[in-house]
Amino acid sequence: MIISMKSSNREILSISELNKTVKGLLEAEFSFLYVEGEISNFSRPSSGHWYFTLKDEKAQIKCAMFKNQNRSVGFEPKNGQQVVLYGKVTLYEGRGDFQIITSSLEISGDGELRRSFEKLKASLQKEGYFDQSTKKIIPKFPKNIAIITSPTGAAIKDIFSVVYRRFPALGMTVIPTQVQGEEAIPQIVDAIQTANNRKSLYDLILLSRGGGSLEDLWAFNTEPVAKAIFNSKIPIVSAIGHESDFTISDFVADLRAPTPSSAAEQITPDADILKNDISETRDRLIRTARRAMDSRQNNLNHLIRRIRHPSSRLNEFAQRLDDLERRILSWITNLIRIKNSKLAQRKIQSPRQKIQQVGHQVNQLSKLLSQNQAAFFKNRQASLSEKTSQLEALSPLATLKRGYAIVSEGTSGEIVRDSDEISEGEKLDIKLSNGDLTAQVLTAEKI
Repeated sequence: MIISMKSSNREILSISELNKTVKGLLEAEFSFLYVEGEISNFSRPSSGHWYFTLKDEKAQIKCAMFKNQNRSVGFEPKNGQQVVLYGKVTLYEGRGDFQIITSSLEISGDGELRRSFEKLKASLQKEGYFDQSTKKIIPKFPKNIAIITSPTGAAIKDIFSVVYRRFPALGMTVIPTQVQGEEAIPQIVDAIQTANNRKSLYDLILLSRGGGSLEDLWAFNTEPVAKAIFNSKIPIVSAIGHESDFTISDFVADLRAPTPSSAAEQITPDADILKNDISETRDRLIRTARRAMDSRQNNLNHLIRRIRHPSSRLNEFAQRLDDLERRILSWITNLIRIKNSKLAQRKIQSPRQKIQQVGHQVNQLSKLLSQNQAAFFKNRQASLSEKTSQLEALSPLATLKRGYAIVSEGTSGEIVRDSDEISEGEKLDIKLSNGDLTAQVLTAEKI
């Protein structure tokens, strides 16, 4: 309860009323402002909020930074650290503490660097340096990579450890450079150019260093390094700092990895998984090949059973000709016997004349027999030729020789008769007159 007491001409305020009034005056007088100083008495209770004192040589002020704000800070505050904060001046009424509620916090000197960072980032983005369309494809199975980093840093050790564990067959060449300070900038640019001059040796560049402050990582936030990465003909993977660190190089590179170890993971396949995949693929190919061979053999056996050899048909026709010949001869013999019987029953006026007459009939019958036999053989021969041609036309082998093919599904071995039975991307087996093919469907259209 706020109690205001008046005695004569004096106005007496309660502590609560006084602190509330002072708080209002402070917040009305001061908007958000930047303050620079040294951190002391830093604490972080279980709530996740930060409390610390900011001081200089002559004075100090208490500060608070709540959990929802301090999550975005990219470093761990420490006592004795010189920082610049952005916040609002207020009063904590409960204790009467004059304090700053902090909205952002950065290491002293980082402010100018951060503004330079944002300016260069906006400029390069406008020029298309970050466009996804300009990114080069990272090879799935690189053979040799160039690693641009410090040969004594922790990053190279992490990279080697991961690569040797996952894919020891990968060739690695370290192009040593400084990764911090002004001298690092031209060295990094030269190292990228050196790798590109040996383009036939490397199919990937890994640009890496360990974590650090914005100032430590500044070489990777410069325009010369960004342009060298952009102009590289070899794909570049950027692995700079910790997961929360972002540099201009990360945005320009063809792939950004949060850490050097993560970069090594991303650019190398797992040899054990590859071995298992190859083994499983080999087994699947063997099983598929065996099923395909069995299916082709069954189809071939089925076709062989259905096809009658032309010689068997010729033998059948020859047998029928022999049978017809025997029937004709039997008919002629029987006719002669009947005629002789009738001749014996008649009175023969002139045996010579009768003999001549019969001989003439025999000659006529003989000619007729020859003519009929020749015509019969000719008709049978034509029919035989026609049947033989039909057999050859119906033979799958003859069809294949004319340029046709037998198409079957790659997995099931079923004969394909309709384009609706297949889909795009499916593999097909094609049997030709001389050899087999395997093809993949690009398009399937209904006629």
